[in-house]
Amino acid sequence: MSSEQRQVGFGGIWLPEAEDPRHQDQQAVGELATYRDYLRHYRLTLELKCQDLGPEDLAKRSVPPSDLSLLGLVRHMARVEHSWFQRVLKEDLDLARFDEDDPTGGFHKVGPTQESVDQSFASWREQIAAADEWLDTIDDATLAETRDLRGDETTIRDILVHMIEEYARHAGHADLLREVIDGRTGQ
Repeated sequence: MSSEQRQVGFGGIWLPEAEDPRHQDQQAVGELATYRDYLRHYRLTLELKCQDLGPEDLAKRSVPPSDLSLLGLVRHMARVEHSWFQRVLKEDLDLARFDEDDPTGGFHKVGPTQESVDQSFASWREQIAAADEWLDTIDDATLAETRDLRGDETTIRDILVHMIEEYARHAGHADLLREVIDGRTGQ
């Protein structure tokens, strides 16, 4: 990668701080509000990493042997949102898995077409909206409630922390994928 490619962005950061939609003026108050703020932050991070890219770049694979792509991450996170919020937290484990015909978890079944991009982002945003709608129905006291994962119990709190972990891990992947595409690095 040339030095010109590495000089993209704003002084080595993704966006000027004042324009970063992930930052808010007010601090989250309460446990649930804190979890939701982290989820919002990482969801926006993934969206930012995909910003201004066409289908070919979004579907571009990372370094061999991996075939991970930004578009694959978006599809995977739609599946993760659906599984944890629609199936587990809403307690409907009999609901069919999102994109259950894809054994790769959404990562690899993507093509570099505008239709694929539009469908992937629409599905992801739909799952986020459904998750946020459910989150609007609970409060801090609800976080200790348990959910049955076919014999194993876990709390709503643990699931929300897992969702943050899942996004954080994949935001790191998105940083590296975007840098391979055009040299932009994360903040």
